[in-house]
Amino acid sequence: MERPDPKFAIIGAGMSGILAAIKLQEAGLDFTIFEKADKVGGTWRENTYPGIACDVPSHIYSYSFELNPDWNYFASPGSEVQAYFERVADKYGLDAHIRFGEAVTRAEWGEGPDADDAGSWEVETSSGFSGRFDWVIAATGVLHHPKRPDIVGVDDFEGDLFHSAQWDHDVELDGKRIAVVGTGSTGTQLTGALGPRAGQLSVFQRTAQWVVPLEQVEYSAEQKEEYRTDADLLEALHKQLSESFHTGFASQILDADTPFTSNMEAVCNAELDNVNDPVLREKLRPDYTLGCKRLVVSHNFYDSIQLPTVELVTDSIDHIEAKGIRTADGRLHEFDVIVLATGFHVDRFMRPMDILGLDGLVLDDVWSERPSAYLALGIHGFPNFFMLNGPNSPVGNFSLIATAEMQMAYIMQLVELWRSGQAEVVHPTDEAAARFEDERVEAAKKTVWATGCRSWYLDDRGIPFAWPFPFDRFQAEMAEPKLGDYATAL
Repeated sequence: MERPDPKFAIIGAGMSGILAAIKLQEAGLDFTIFEKADKVGGTWRENTYPGIACDVPSHIYSYSFELNPDWNYFASPGSEVQAYFERVADKYGLDAHIRFGEAVTRAEWGEGPDADDAGSWEVETSSGFSGRFDWVIAATGVLHHPKRPDIVGVDDFEGDLFHSAQWDHDVELDGKRIAVVGTGSTGTQLTGALGPRAGQLSVFQRTAQWVVPLEQVEYSAEQKEEYRTDADLLEALHKQLSESFHTGFASQILDADTPFTSNMEAVCNAELDNVNDPVLREKLRPDYTLGCKRLVVSHNFYDSIQLPTVELVTDSIDHIEAKGIRTADGRLHEFDVIVLATGFHVDRFMRPMDILGLDGLVLDDVWSERPSAYLALGIHGFPNFFMLNGPNSPVGNFSLIATAEMQMAYIMQLVELWRSGQAEVVHPTDEAAARFEDERVEAAKKTVWATGCRSWYLDDRGIPFAWPFPFDRFQAEMAEPKLGDYATAL
């Protein structure tokens, strides 16, 4: 039985949700996007802290079908990235399909209203909406739920305290005493931006970072005009940057013992040598293999950390009190503002939504130990439910846009299988999911992420959760589904 008019629910209107909507629109399919906020953009909408920027080249952080000739910088600030997604959503008229201010609270698989219907998803939202959909695409993202550190006294501070992803733009920063807790990508960007503005900036570092120097190239008006008027030139730039990034960095960074790793360490150490104070320089020097933690990219961190008004604090935080932060050496650091640049809960994905699959199977139970997914896309027992940039996606080494585009093309092949009547439902078999997870775990143990450092790439067992295979393996997997790995009947 052919199914010409399936209905899709897309959860989230960030980068992946916008992509999914456009591809469904191109196929002439019906879809609704559920977005908890009041506009599109996902992580770029949520994160508006000073200094936020893309840490991959702007021209590959673009949809392949919507290249942007007007990027102002090689690695663009967050406001430009957000504006790009808003512009794309507007161009494709997606607002008419988005239910803004509606967080999905529950999705449950059950029998459809028609006798011939094998089943469908009932989706409920925070507004009280309830509707049935044949397919659900979860585009909820990874860097989504802010993680606040478990520091004693965090509620005792009398000044302004907030997470970097919940920036309070009403707080005055110029001339203030500011603390930044964390030196990952966000903390590094904040240091570069706030160092010249603060009266005193203290950066609390638990672990030194490998900082890759980035020259912040600004594209000239003439260059942008060339890209506007010569589509082939723009396409060639996107292709060249993408190939260089994915076949070079993305695949080689997996292995700690490559010339690439040693060469990058030399580049980073040469940049670190520009720090004049030898004591500060050694505090900033990592003692683990490059790539074990997510690489930090910056054009101004080392300049900012050397300003006379900036202090790097490496003593551990004991607690927070009314006037500031007390470190383990007994010193009280007094502040007007404390910023928690402490990352995200990267294992949440759709949670805390209630997702119920076949026979009442509860996603929270399936993921009670940790999240996993067959090829980072599907979960056994949850028919016609697929994720973009789900668990075990290549969040640490590939461009997330390139990843999502390949994933969506793969999902569309499964949709066509179902539409043509060749499948009642589509979800990975338990055997295929277990086989992939076993292979992924063994491969992950051999990656650079498992060489001894602490990072957000590690699960509760200390095993990296990111995609551990080279880029060409991902391309091959996404080219065509292995139908034997899917259950297609109830």
